[in-house]
Amino acid sequence: MQGFAVPFHEVAASVGDLARSASHPGVPGRIHFEQIMANDKPYIVPSGWRLLLQDAGIDSANVLRRASLPEDLLSRDRACLSRDEYFRLWQGIEDEGSDPALPLRIAAGMSVEAFDPPVFAALCSPNLNIALARLAKYKRLTCGKVLKVEITDNATTIGELLDKSAQPPATLVLTELVFVVQLGRIATRERICPLEVRSPILPGKANDFTEFFGVSVRRGDVPQVRFSSADASRPFLTASESMWTFFEKELNKRLADLTESATTRDKVHAVLLELLPAGGASMDAVAKKLGVSSRTLHRRLKEEHLTFQKVLDDTREALAMHYLKSSPMSGAEISFLLGYEDPNSFFRAFSGWTGTTPESARREMALVH
Repeated sequence: MQGFAVPFHEVAASVGDLARSASHPGVPGRIHFEQIMANDKPYIVPSGWRLLLQDAGIDSANVLRRASLPEDLLSRDRACLSRDEYFRLWQGIEDEGSDPALPLRIAAGMSVEAFDPPVFAALCSPNLNIALARLAKYKRLTCGKVLKVEITDNATTIGELLDKSAQPPATLVLTELVFVVQLGRIATRERICPLEVRSPILPGKANDFTEFFGVSVRRGDVPQVRFSSADASRPFLTASESMWTFFEKELNKRLADLTESATTRDKVHAVLLELLPAGGASMDAVAKKLGVSSRTLHRRLKEEHLTFQKVLDDTREALAMHYLKSSPMSGAEISFLLGYEDPNSFFRAFSGWTGTTPESARREMALVH
């Protein structure tokens, strides 16, 4: 499988174009920053996707019809979609492509025209460690994702902490894993191979993905890629401190706007997704993560006619239904992922939420699907 066929001068020129158009958003044919506020349509689709699909041999008009989305969607400068609409778009891409190796085809045809500002900012980084950290920080400006990066002396790992109340299409999950590796390859001009790739959805044509990654994709609870420390610190040929200086100011402003406009419920929910598997999802722990006192957090939730327990229960219920639908894990295993010390406490809570048992709910969902 070939990497990105994008010359270095094209990357540099496109980064420069993007920076200039951010200052002059009226310039036609250029990507520009938009103010992305916290709302019900947090997924941004760049207009460059139409070219991306065409290069992958996919009819974008058919994709939009399959997804029941407006036929002019990919002609808009930057279309905003809800999570469900975004997942339908990717399901339409998957159905139209009808190829288990479609993520590799998409990656092979990917060009800088399809990149969004957070990705350009990552390309300006001096190495993969810093690029992934910047991507994790700013990616939520263009999609409803939470990325977590862990850097140790031996390895660097990036994984997704998505709202697991809905199952994303397989092609979307696998394309994102492929993209992370290609980001390192396009920036270093080296065939970086990860130490490990994990996914909750294993690919068809597994040998093609093994050839691409250099390792087999293994099953995991969340999508993640782990790189060696040597590859993660390998210099980026696309590094540009001057471009980063420009991007940082603009991206930080957009991030501040996004954070300011998010509801307290949304903020608590996002923190709970990270804390629950570690069993530390107390109100004090969440307040500390948000940089406020427990008293302030209680007051802000009360202003939204909510309690911390209500948000915690809603988050746990959504995660429980996801795990029951998309994994073979037992109720006891799920209970620990939801932060319960005793499985019986989870079973009682689940019965209170749904009026049934976890296994009964799993059987009912299996019948529906």
